[in-house]
Amino acid sequence: MVLIDRRPQVQTRVAVPGTVRNPLGPRPPVTRSTLASGRVQGRRPAPTYASPGLTEREVAVLKVWLDCDSKVEVGARLHIALGTVNTHLTRIRDKYSRVGRAAPTKAALVARALQDGIVKLDDL
Repeated sequence: MVLIDRRPQVQTRVAVPGTVRNPLGPRPPVTRSTLASGRVQGRRPAPTYASPGLTEREVAVLKVWLDCDSKVEVGARLHIALGTVNTHLTRIRDKYSRVGRAAPTKAALVARALQDGIVKLDDL
């Protein structure tokens, strides 16, 4: 009697150092010019945003307001009236809206300030 083994054969692979393939495919080539430009092939450049054209004073009010809990505190720090703080913030919001980057909330203004480089995450 002859026995025939009909079970599928399982092959075991042993990884040899330096021969493991990247399942995502080959990496893009990185050259000195790529490193100098700060861009790796296949990646999109950082988005650019339309500038709202804030004045120096509006930037100052925005920075202080992002650091404070209330508009009254902003006024006290900058030695201006609450109405003036509100006027500056209204104008800042209007300018962002005009360039298509509405910022109706304080959180949205934080995002816009980060995008425009007015503040950094470490500042918050």
